[in-house]
Amino acid sequence: MTMVTEKDINEQIAWAKINTDVLKSMENPRPAYWVTLIVCLAMVACAAVAEYIQYTVGMGPSNLNNPHMWDMYIASFVFWIGMSHSGTLLSAILHLIHADWRKPIYRFAEAMTTFSLMTAGLFPIIHLGRVWNMYWVLPYVSDRGHWPNFRSPLVWDAFAISTYLSASMLFLFVGMIPDLAICRDNTTGWRKKLYTMLSLGWVGSDRQWRNFRKIYLLMACFLIPLAVSVHSIVSADFAMSIMPGWHVTTFPPYFVAGALYSGCAAIITLFVLLRYFFRFEEYMTLPIMEKTCKLTFAIAMVWTYLNLVEFASVWYGHDVYNKELLISKATGAYAWIFWTMIFCGSVLPFALAFRSLRRHMPTMFVVSLFLNLGMFFERWMIVAPTLSMSHEPHQWDVMYGSIVEWAIVFGSFGWFGMLFLVFVKVFPSVSMYEVKEMVFHRKRSAGEEDLARMTDHAKPATQTTGGEGA
Repeated sequence: MTMVTEKDINEQIAWAKINTDVLKSMENPRPAYWVTLIVCLAMVACAAVAEYIQYTVGMGPSNLNNPHMWDMYIASFVFWIGMSHSGTLLSAILHLIHADWRKPIYRFAEAMTTFSLMTAGLFPIIHLGRVWNMYWVLPYVSDRGHWPNFRSPLVWDAFAISTYLSASMLFLFVGMIPDLAICRDNTTGWRKKLYTMLSLGWVGSDRQWRNFRKIYLLMACFLIPLAVSVHSIVSADFAMSIMPGWHVTTFPPYFVAGALYSGCAAIITLFVLLRYFFRFEEYMTLPIMEKTCKLTFAIAMVWTYLNLVEFASVWYGHDVYNKELLISKATGAYAWIFWTMIFCGSVLPFALAFRSLRRHMPTMFVVSLFLNLGMFFERWMIVAPTLSMSHEPHQWDVMYGSIVEWAIVFGSFGWFGMLFLVFVKVFPSVSMYEVKEMVFHRKRSAGEEDLARMTDHAKPATQTTGGEGA
């Protein structure tokens, strides 16, 4: 019996229909989109109230003390930095290895990177308390004639994250230019003015395409080591210390694997939401969801392996402080968080191994949320137990965070969701020209060519365009 392979996308789809579907999505989402946006705004309002209290009263309502000087905020910072990795990093890697199934979903994944970084950047500022002093981290000579301590990983953070944010935004923008030209030629009013400015005079000439391809490839090559270095540097914030549980040489690969893991889980969440909000069933298909789930499962197993390596090295090592901390994580005050992390991060991913579950969108939505819950707890378990059980017994203390801290963390998800939802409403969340390329090359590799259908993009739904060549 011959097995029929399900195709990633309908290869008979007309190019004009791709334009029409994506442009229509920006005008007429389902009502659930607006409900979600309102929920996000309410979450941001909660965080704004909490930040106002912290700003006016001081850091007392946050329960920060010695030794818990940065529990919830640094855990959230690491979580959002990690979330940012899968978007640009996976987009760049899959682009270099010519995995064309990424084309319908890479745009929103790259946007996720940008907004995750913008969310992460808020936490060091919030943690300062005196937010007006946030410029102290910048490399300038102060009035005392001192430069910032360039040997501090915190300064490395500022450089690495600002560089990664700039590069990610540029990568996202450059990749959108041909689509922005399509939008420019098919819209009116303020949208047309916006897209005209952002499309930079794109007309789809042969010279523009050649230059575009070179720049996009070079940026993809540049972003991969940059993305890896960013989370490695974040791990150095901990590994450079001598605190039990932090002075670990495997932290850089462990952090990068965890970042990819949480980012892939977030891609699954957003995949399900966008597919429903904008009726993208023809582009965000079940086979593409299956590939994304398989990739997430593989990264989950890598993360689990690195966890086991760390546990084994501590258990069979000679550092009594590290061993006590490991036992405390599993049996102490934070044990319920530890075992929830293990379940969500290492056991639940086996749901992704079943084809019937991978193809069920509500199940994948719930599973992806729990995967990221596990990854948030992972960050918490890196930070809080070590501070609760440091070398000095007088510092031993258990802390779960105050309502002010939780409100700000809760609001950060609303902030991210608000930015993301506004983006996908204003800009095309599916790359029109790359989906056309995907259809063209797959059709061509199958020995079928229909030039009339492939060139009907010159007759889009609303008006004729001269600048959308793909």
